[in-house]
Amino acid sequence: MKIGFTGIELPEGKLKYKDERVETLVAKDKPKKVTPFYVEFIRDEFVKCEAIVVAAESVLDLLILDIEKCETRLERSEEDAEKALMQKCMTLLEEEIPLCNGTFSEEEHGQLAKLAPVSYKPVVIIEGSPDPNVIISLAFDKADMQFFYTSGPKEVHAWPVKKGSDIVTCAGKIHKDLARGFIKGDVVSFDDYLACHNFNDCRKKGVVQVVDREHVVNAGDIIEIRFNV
Repeated sequence: MKIGFTGIELPEGKLKYKDERVETLVAKDKPKKVTPFYVEFIRDEFVKCEAIVVAAESVLDLLILDIEKCETRLERSEEDAEKALMQKCMTLLEEEIPLCNGTFSEEEHGQLAKLAPVSYKPVVIIEGSPDPNVIISLAFDKADMQFFYTSGPKEVHAWPVKKGSDIVTCAGKIHKDLARGFIKGDVVSFDDYLACHNFNDCRKKGVVQVVDREHVVNAGDIIEIRFNV
C-alpha cells in the first residue's frame, strides 16, 4: 500500500506495520516464515498512492489541486449534470472538505472515478504528530480495508483486502489458482483460533465454518482454501 503525505514528518520509504494479530499468531504457531504488511510512505505524492495523509494546517495544499481541476472542468463542461457535480465538489472543497467525505450518487461516483481528483482517494487529516503505525491504521481504515490471515508452522501471513470481500476474492489474494479452482473455504475467527492448538484442532472442536463462494470474510479471520485446478 502506498500512502502519500504532506505537511507531516514521516519516514519515507517502506515501513512494516506493527500488527498485534500477526505478533500473536507468530507467538502461537512459531512459523518458519512471517509475512507482515508493509506500506510505502511517499512525500507529496498524490496520484500513484492509495491513501493520503495530510496535516490539518496543510489540507489546502492538497485541496487546491482539486479546486483547480474542478474549475477547469466547470468552465469547459457542456453537460448540466456534470456542471452540477463540479459545483457540488467546489462547495465541499472551499469548505476544506476532501471529496472522499462528500455524499454522492452512484452516477456521480462513476464520474468522479473517471475525473480522479486527488481528494477523492481516502484522505486522513492529521492533528499533531502521531506514531507512523497509528497513521497506517487510520489510512487503512479510511481506505475501507481489513486484514485476514493464513497461519501455521510454515508461515504467518497478513493479507489486506477490502471490507465486505467474499472468500473467493480473499482466495485470489493468496494465489489466483485458489480463486480459479475454489471449492470451499474453511474459516475460523481469530479468537477461536487462539483457543485451539492448530487449524485441525479448530475443526475437531467445531469452530471452523465451511463456506461457499458468497461468504463474506470478517476482519481477523484465519482461512484455508479447498481448491482443484
